[in-house]
Amino acid sequence: MYPKQLLPLAGERTMLQETALRVDGLPAAADDCIVVCNEAHRFPVAAQLQELGKAAQVVLEPEGRNTAPAVALAAFLMAEESPDNLMLVLPADHVILDVGAFRAAVCAAADAAADDKLVTFGVAATRPETGYGYIRAVADGEHAVPVARFVEKPDLATAERYVADGEHFWNSGIFMFRACTYLQALEKHAEDIYEACRRSTARRESGADFIRPDPASFLECRSESIDYAIMEKSGRVAMVPMDAGWSDVGSWSALHRISPRDDQGNSISGDVVMRDCKNTYVQAESRLVAAVGLDDVVIVETKDSTLVARKSRSQDIKDLVEELKEHGREETRLHRQVHRPWGSYDSLEKWDGFQVKRLVVNPGAVLSLQKHARRAEHWVVVRGRARITRNEDELELGVNDSAYIAIGDMHRIANPYDEPLHIVEVQCGDYLGEDDIVRPEDEYGRAGRTD
Repeated sequence: MYPKQLLPLAGERTMLQETALRVDGLPAAADDCIVVCNEAHRFPVAAQLQELGKAAQVVLEPEGRNTAPAVALAAFLMAEESPDNLMLVLPADHVILDVGAFRAAVCAAADAAADDKLVTFGVAATRPETGYGYIRAVADGEHAVPVARFVEKPDLATAERYVADGEHFWNSGIFMFRACTYLQALEKHAEDIYEACRRSTARRESGADFIRPDPASFLECRSESIDYAIMEKSGRVAMVPMDAGWSDVGSWSALHRISPRDDQGNSISGDVVMRDCKNTYVQAESRLVAAVGLDDVVIVETKDSTLVARKSRSQDIKDLVEELKEHGREETRLHRQVHRPWGSYDSLEKWDGFQVKRLVVNPGAVLSLQKHARRAEHWVVVRGRARITRNEDELELGVNDSAYIAIGDMHRIANPYDEPLHIVEVQCGDYLGEDDIVRPEDEYGRAGRTD
């Protein structure tokens, strides 16, 4: 299953796309976007931004190291252009219902951030939420005010006191500061993170679509959040109140709370049939889901797997995922639908010695020139038209036409036409791994790579 940032959980667009659109209308914000993500998600991130017509620098972390190092990579890149560049740091898994109020809060924070403050955005605590961190500050209208302290996720009794006293705000995890201000604070309070990220950025590999920080340098970096590394230690921290219908979708129960519900408290998405259910969240991605007699349950169906859980236990899902990883389950590493810079492929069936895929090649796109040592491929065009290179031959295929690619044949698929190309591919061989590939040529900077 893809991370929630890449899924359309709170609307028709994915959470990443909603985050990218949220900055439209802010001064210069949409013109210089940096997305820091895991190497494994580079193609869906790029594809989702391209759907919006947005250009972005996509920085690929070799491995997750939490928010302080991730923001440092972006800060070093922005500081190369100008150390005084303002950075707005937005997690891509938030829901913000009032975008106008969000933009107003960002504008209110700009002066403080330009004045060397590390600005965080506080959300008025409307209920005793034990899953959020808190900020203690005395608000002054919409202005930036000093932060007295940051507070860990409290127990219920403490959270109730925070809601009652009016001086505690939920920590939104959204920040604004100058690139140089952040880097100076990081060097002072977490010098080891600063140095590891500085070296990693300086030794980066930049391609046409992605920026790869030096893996060896970055993996020396410890995992730490911005809050622990800087915010709780610096004397430059200020808070701007933000009343914008904010929610951190940190659990399925939180998503159910912000989703439209019927008169029985049910929230559904996709092909769902329910009977005698209450307070239940169901999301169906690829097939019919039928539910009977459920109360306070979450069901999430994807092409990869299906989750069924009590809403009250949704925070335990992380432990379940770790257990699946320990058992080496393929579902934690591979997705049925995989995005590539030319389009995507969907693995329909896999068995000993063969695999069936559906390839979708975008208009104007072309796959790499490649060959395989251990598998042959049979292609049938089922929609659109294809231009096929096979060794010295060039073939034009339409619907119901086919081509056979023997083991060792040099081959390529191109779609120079205006509509998407769909091909059903049958692979046969004693090894069907994606790393059985040699790429002499590639338009996306992957020549010589097996990923």
